[in-house]
Amino acid sequence: MTAQGGLRYVYAVCRPFAAALQAQLTGVAGAPPGLLRHHGLVAVVSTVPAGDFADEPLRDHLEDPEWLAATARAHQGVIDALTTVTTPLPLRPAMVFRDDSGVRTMMEAREAYFLQTLDRLEGRVEWSVRVHIPVGPPEKARAAEEMARILHERLSGRAEDSRLFGTSEQRLLDAAYLVRRADSEEFVELVDRTKDTAPEIRVELTGPWAAYSFTEPTAESTGPAARG
Repeated sequence: MTAQGGLRYVYAVCRPFAAALQAQLTGVAGAPPGLLRHHGLVAVVSTVPAGDFADEPLRDHLEDPEWLAATARAHQGVIDALTTVTTPLPLRPAMVFRDDSGVRTMMEAREAYFLQTLDRLEGRVEWSVRVHIPVGPPEKARAAEEMARILHERLSGRAEDSRLFGTSEQRLLDAAYLVRRADSEEFVELVDRTKDTAPEIRVELTGPWAAYSFTEPTAESTGPAARG
């Protein structure tokens, strides 16, 4: 159970792991994250105030860009720390339950999915690659488009999975790649070599991240209400 007036905020679900999280790590609302075990799974949780995260105040906060940004940063900080010690299955920000029992009920209901997905993600991380449309004559844009196509083909060959997010007025390529952690150095080197062949074209590489793009949203993660 949580302390009086507090709710359980859930960051991620993992397999049990032995390594310790950073001693000074804090999460949403400045609370340190802890581990809640259930069968062969661990939920990474912290206590947050009901005055901010119960149904009505949370709905109001979801309309506040500054609050959302601060919450997302704190949430991501915990996910990043987890990624250094294990393979987390990250949940969306502001997933809140009334108490530990509610968290365990969610884990029980989604146990098969969590275990299957964690098996698929084990030892893997996500890399994001974007190719931006260059400013200049049409020939330059066509060359960048061809480079983006070739780069995606090459990176997909090095990745175990990929997700394309479509093109836009600013980007020729916006994609995520699921890569074995052990293969990440070669993946980064391939991007760097491609960038060197066309320095006038901006290629943006970020990561490694927890594999947000390769997990499905759970039914329980929709809506702001505290559950359980």
